[in-house]
Amino acid sequence: MAEQSNEKPGNPAEKKAGFATIIGRPNVGKSTLMNRMIGQKIAITSYKPQTTRTKIRTIYTGPEGQIVFLDTPGIHESRTKLGAYMVKAAKGTLKEVDVILWLVEPRASLTQEDRAIIEMLAEVRTPVIVVINKIDKVKKAEILPVIDLYARAGSFHGIIPVSARTGDGVDALMEEVFRLLPVGEPFYEEDMVTTQTEREIAGEIIREKALRLLQEEVPHGIAVTIESMKMRSRKGKGEICDIDASIICEREGHKRIVIGKGGEMLRKIGTDARKDIENMLQCQVNLKLWVKVRRDWKDDDTQMRSFGYDERKL
Repeated sequence: MAEQSNEKPGNPAEKKAGFATIIGRPNVGKSTLMNRMIGQKIAITSYKPQTTRTKIRTIYTGPEGQIVFLDTPGIHESRTKLGAYMVKAAKGTLKEVDVILWLVEPRASLTQEDRAIIEMLAEVRTPVIVVINKIDKVKKAEILPVIDLYARAGSFHGIIPVSARTGDGVDALMEEVFRLLPVGEPFYEEDMVTTQTEREIAGEIIREKALRLLQEEVPHGIAVTIESMKMRSRKGKGEICDIDASIICEREGHKRIVIGKGGEMLRKIGTDARKDIENMLQCQVNLKLWVKVRRDWKDDDTQMRSFGYDERKL
């Protein structure tokens, strides 16, 4: 047993530092929860499933120490090479973290996918916290049967109900995560909130706006590439960032939908994306968007790698 420290809470020697991964089925609110826990928006969110495609690393640093969060793609039955990449990215985090947060919805029944995740988690020794999200959408009396269901379904470290949207229960979840982390020095500087580059975040912002505005008209066969991103100074007007980006589609029909009548949809995507990118960069942005077709890119290893989905790097 570890020797008990006489240091007072808050002493640097007592600070914790470690990694936590957020897993779950598509569209359970993983990115929303991660954004809530670090206190600002980094991961893109959408009502569409499988919005997150890669492991997104964000950092929370506070008086208690530092948590490095890994937001992962939803675990689902994959039908394309992109889908297989996403599932591998999610599963690959389980043995490289200190805590696993399994995000579920407040339903008193288990799906086939839920049971598959339970079997997968039984094979790892990392402590698992079941996080029942979206409790703001059900009555309090409906949460108890869900807690009981998961208490009987597997050997979990804890079960914590939260609302990622409102923040209810998130402080208790953070406390429990810190309790499970080892004592140690932080991995990143205090002011760092993500390991993603500004270029990567800009691309994700554009993809989010496209997903939100296109609704059900275009499936998830969209990727975004930042062709160039350069800062330049304007005399007496501060800096401006010039960004050239391409939205990649699988079909010519999809391209027409993304552009819209008279280019209206593409302008909307660009306008909404530009506002968020300006907030991130804290300067004016000149954003130019193009739409390109790369047929069946989700099943093409070479094209997937060119868009940043490289299985060899997982």
